[in-house]
Amino acid sequence: MLLLHRAVAPGLRQVCRQRSTLSRLCIQASSTSDSCQPQHPSLTFSGDASSTRGWRVMGTLLGLGTVLAYHDHRCRAAQDSTRVYTKEEVSSHTSPETGIWVTLGSEVFDVTEFVDLHPGGPSKLMLAAGGPLEPFWALYGVHNQSHVRELLAQYKIGELNPEDKVPPALETSDPYADDPVRHPALQVNSQRPFNAEPPPELLTENYITPNPIFFTRNHLPVPNLDPDTYRLHVVGAPGGQSLSLSLDDLYKFPKHEITVTLQCAGNRRSEMTQVKEVKGLEWKIGAISTARWAGARLCDVLAQAGHQLRETEAHVCFEGLDSDPTGTAYGASIPLARAMDPEAEVLLAYEMNGQPLPRDHGFPVRVVVPGVVGARHVKWLGRVSVEPEESCSHWQRRDYKGFSPSVDWDTVDFDSAPSIQELPVQSAITEPRDGETIESGEVTVKGYAWSGGGRAVIRVDVSLDGGLTWQAAELCGEGQRPRKAWAWRLWQLQVPVPPGQKELNIVCKAVDDSYNVQPDTVAPIWNLRGVLSNAWHHVHVRVTP
Repeated sequence: MLLLHRAVAPGLRQVCRQRSTLSRLCIQASSTSDSCQPQHPSLTFSGDASSTRGWRVMGTLLGLGTVLAYHDHRCRAAQDSTRVYTKEEVSSHTSPETGIWVTLGSEVFDVTEFVDLHPGGPSKLMLAAGGPLEPFWALYGVHNQSHVRELLAQYKIGELNPEDKVPPALETSDPYADDPVRHPALQVNSQRPFNAEPPPELLTENYITPNPIFFTRNHLPVPNLDPDTYRLHVVGAPGGQSLSLSLDDLYKFPKHEITVTLQCAGNRRSEMTQVKEVKGLEWKIGAISTARWAGARLCDVLAQAGHQLRETEAHVCFEGLDSDPTGTAYGASIPLARAMDPEAEVLLAYEMNGQPLPRDHGFPVRVVVPGVVGARHVKWLGRVSVEPEESCSHWQRRDYKGFSPSVDWDTVDFDSAPSIQELPVQSAITEPRDGETIESGEVTVKGYAWSGGGRAVIRVDVSLDGGLTWQAAELCGEGQRPRKAWAWRLWQLQVPVPPGQKELNIVCKAVDDSYNVQPDTVAPIWNLRGVLSNAWHHVHVRVTP
């Protein structure tokens, strides 16, 4: 024991001389966390008690040496941890060349060396590059564990400037000044009105899309409505009674819950733009998301207002409480036959994934029409009526319609085409990303598939060679009910990379239970508004030797 003491003690004295003050600070800081404290084994050998106590003393000394070694990187970083940085400085560090910085609370971290080690993959950590970690950590509970915080502490380089204020708010005269705060992971297609989609690597991370990263499609400023004074006006049938429903009134109807995928008519529009210019937001593959919705069935509410099925054509018209400066509100409609059918499960929803609707998604009440294009799911619902014709809204009559590739803006006749209701079969690849470099050996391909009208996805075919050969992917997520397949199927395929291949042209196509299949190219389905874009989805990747 004495020999061991003589061997260890000089090294410890040297370490202590080099770090005297700094080491004391580090050890003191680490003592607040049990996982950072040295754990001393209770070694017991045959012999007297004094010998055992001696070994425990040596264990303590060795434990101290271990702590000092473990904290060496952290302690060196602590020398610079008093440096102060502005948010602007942090935001300029977003690549390996500049260094990859992030913030947590008031602390600044240089995580450049950790990016490739991130358990969730480099791409997810890079979403926070140059900004705060909090919005992303909130999506995954594992980040709240103590060992994750300890690991991050090793990369601390300083503090945020306390005087670095948030950018000033918009002028109150700006109609968008009161828009809600959005999750920074969303890829923004327009700020006013706000339209954004989740990045592909987050889109299919969960079967149910978390509320903060659910794709957002707004046509007008987001209204800020008081739930206590909110009223939904339902125009009664002839001889019936009109309704003015508060939230509490809606809660009295039987509560119905369903899982539904919403997809914008313009999802994947950016691929049509590559063929020929179109008018519309440059949506990539993320204008689609899935949630668990809860609310009152529209058919129950209409029945209370005296409505029933009619022999003649009729439409249920919805009007939102969002409006432009002229007072024009967003509006849309669906056929009365769908609205009155209990099997169609149309909702006046007030919950999304077990929570009140977020403002961006229609708080306090929105329409959810399973199997139908997102444009008919009117948010911030203010008025419902049954009319002999479809809604007169611009977005029903002069938008969200499909046309021949030969039609241009000089020849288009919107009255000649029906409004989009059910959407065609769709699928897309979310992993790997287009342009990504993968390793040889095996590749995992992931994505989503969905079809409108409640048609179930029965197969997703995947090709690594641009469509010459195919393999069927594994379908994941919840099972689908016949004629009520309202939600997407996630899918994946693990497959060997063909030997010697330097590039892969990965393609996917889905088939629904009516054996509808996606077209192979974009050009034949191109249209001037860039809607209904559902051709085979291609992702090109490079392969490292």
